[in-house]
Amino acid sequence: MMGRKALDYEELNENVKKVQYAVRGELYLRASELQKEGKRIIFTNVGNPHALGQKPLTFPRQVVALCQAPFLLDDPNVGLIFPADAIARAKHYLSLAPGGLGAYSDSRGIPGVRQEVAEFIQRRDGYPSDPELIYLTDGASKGVMQMLNAIIRNERDGILVPVPQYPLYSAAISLFGGSLVPYYLEEEANWGLDLVSTRQSVAEARSKGITVRAMVIINPGNPTGQCLSEANIRELLNFCYQENLVLLADEVYQQNVYQDERPFISARKVMFDMGPPVSREVQLISFHTVSKGYWGECGQRGGYFEMTNIPPKTVDEIYKVASIALSPNVPGQIFMGLMVNPPKPGDISYLKYSAESKSILESLRRRAQIMTDGFNSCRNVVCNFTEG
Repeated sequence: MMGRKALDYEELNENVKKVQYAVRGELYLRASELQKEGKRIIFTNVGNPHALGQKPLTFPRQVVALCQAPFLLDDPNVGLIFPADAIARAKHYLSLAPGGLGAYSDSRGIPGVRQEVAEFIQRRDGYPSDPELIYLTDGASKGVMQMLNAIIRNERDGILVPVPQYPLYSAAISLFGGSLVPYYLEEEANWGLDLVSTRQSVAEARSKGITVRAMVIINPGNPTGQCLSEANIRELLNFCYQENLVLLADEVYQQNVYQDERPFISARKVMFDMGPPVSREVQLISFHTVSKGYWGECGQRGGYFEMTNIPPKTVDEIYKVASIALSPNVPGQIFMGLMVNPPKPGDISYLKYSAESKSILESLRRRAQIMTDGFNSCRNVVCNFTEG
């Protein structure tokens, strides 16, 4: 009788079996079964705006359509269907990708798109950004997984993760064989960060022989919805400096802000505002994506991460690992370029793009308020105001 084979369940990598991913876990599978039985299911397990009826923004789809079908640019009637600025942007991206969308790009992403991302970061934060330290990825999730894979060496390496958290973190940490070290957000303090209890979490982990190596922050919070204050981010950066932790800043919801009192402020901006030694010493990786905000282009898988204060030799190693996949998907890279460099006032498509964007964000803000009020109207249920 033959023995067990490598892909028999009992023989699988134990880290794979440990992974729990609630976003696509038991509830999702049961809902899928009910859907097959003819039940109408509204899937709210994951932020997936277009699946719930959000219309795509017109301008980026026009540009990518022309990039996907460049023969349309040779049609004498192209100007009747597509606005001139969409045609110009499509030509711009095709000039950056000589083989078109069907060819591999650099493993870090198209240099010209990385330049656009760097310029966006500089406008947002007021500090220059180096395109050589920006890697384009298939959505932010791929970037998060690349970095966790680089940081986690064995089961004694711990990653501080906020609870409640987005389950990508617990799943990826399990997959790479590390240890999740929870730190708890305070619901009573509007899901703010209490560094006293965070220090306790670190001390407890160390008492078990775990080396805490990195800290994840999600800002605006997912699933909690809070926008971290500048003071809170400063405390956090000081904490990472004192404890020698890499800061992984998940900032994918930075456009989803539903109030005006507490705007989004990036960890990178606060860090540079603080000056040395924090601005020179804290190792920071920041993540963004086209999946969220008012774009909601989840299926396009466009994302980036930016590295700050990471040694050049480490950057080389991360490039080596990125190159195993040859290149991030090229249409996703173009979506990212368009997101960070959208139509400007005076452009033909600006008014339409601006109106569509405003309408989506106002709708999200309105619905966040409806959800909050709805929960608060239930007996024995308390729900914080959704800041973002």
